[in-house]
Amino acid sequence: MSDEDGMGAAVGGTTQQTQTEPGEAPPVGYRALLTRPGVRPWLLVTLAAKLPVAMAPLALVFLVRATPGGYTLGAVLGGAYVVGEVVGAPVLGARLTGARLRRELALGLLLGAAAFAGLAFCGSAPRPVAVALAFLAGGAPAAHAGGLRALLVGAVPEEAVARALSVETTLTQGVWAVAPAAVAFLALGAAPGAPLLLAAVCAALAAFGVRTLPQAGAEADPGPYGAAPPVSRVKALAAGWPVYLTSAAAMALLATAELVLPALLEYRGLPVAWSGPLLTVFSVASVLGGLVYGARTWPGGARAQSLVLLVVMAVFVALTAVLPGLAGIAVALLLAGAFKSGVMVTRNLSLRERVPAGMLAAGYSVMYAVQGVGYSLTASVAAAVLAHAAPVVAVLCGAALTLLLTLVSALAERRSRVA
Repeated sequence: MSDEDGMGAAVGGTTQQTQTEPGEAPPVGYRALLTRPGVRPWLLVTLAAKLPVAMAPLALVFLVRATPGGYTLGAVLGGAYVVGEVVGAPVLGARLTGARLRRELALGLLLGAAAFAGLAFCGSAPRPVAVALAFLAGGAPAAHAGGLRALLVGAVPEEAVARALSVETTLTQGVWAVAPAAVAFLALGAAPGAPLLLAAVCAALAAFGVRTLPQAGAEADPGPYGAAPPVSRVKALAAGWPVYLTSAAAMALLATAELVLPALLEYRGLPVAWSGPLLTVFSVASVLGGLVYGARTWPGGARAQSLVLLVVMAVFVALTAVLPGLAGIAVALLLAGAFKSGVMVTRNLSLRERVPAGMLAAGYSVMYAVQGVGYSLTASVAAAVLAHAAPVVAVLCGAALTLLLTLVSALAERRSRVA
């Protein structure tokens, strides 16, 4: 039997097994997973919800680059958008419990669609208006990532969770790979606000689509945490802090790879124009890596896999600073990208082991916010290092920061097991 026919990953929940035990349901293959009720509609809704997020930062730059504010205003709007995501994800994610999960998701996506539409026509609007709309566009739908992931996990059997999360990761990486080209094509070929108008349409379609998805386990009774006081809910979410830390570490690596690459190429005397194709290689390798991870079982539990994969990815990102020539950088990014999706899938599986089922959507939303913080802080650190040292140093500092956060997370995990 081929991997696609059923020899898939069975990593997930609170236990991990390397083979099917007698009397246990066999792992679900990709083909069987995609034929399950609700999975294909979920893929379409998720595609429509993720595309605006992937397009937004660059779309905001193209929107105002020809205005008096220029690229400076574009950076301000991009920052406001990210701050909105960081604030909105945990605040709104905490409301994603029980039967109101889909309703809250749809409302947030509709508000985001309205904000994107407003931005599309506000290229010459006063700066405070544009900043407020950018904040709303980032904040209102920020809980969609956690909510949709919880709906997916609730719609598949336990033995298919790892493979389902691999599909989600592959979809995410594919969207992020095509979004920059789509933004540039629309902004330069149609109108500066065209990418944001497309984002508004996609968010509105996602809001409608969420309401049509079948009810899943994610919308079941949230248990004692549904009626628990806010302090108890916060404590339940805080139990996942070691996983949140590894999420920040992973985003530190991503920020290092993406933001320092142009400066590294220039420092090496290589054409900066290669940064785009190299990052495309990074994204495509991540897409393939996600499919490979979900295609079979792997030794160890999700948490151990997450830490190991993160360390390996950090090593390959660091190698971009020392391997010679364009080919060396390309090979290092290719290998780093191949492990990136595994890092994403295993940290999602790890969070399921630490956060109560009724709080899983909120937990995923908190993790999404922490990722934004990790990316932003690493971007600031990289900028400070680049102002005083060579890009090679900035890359190595980013990798070192990742390894430090991973070590702290691993020690916390070990301490909790001992306790």
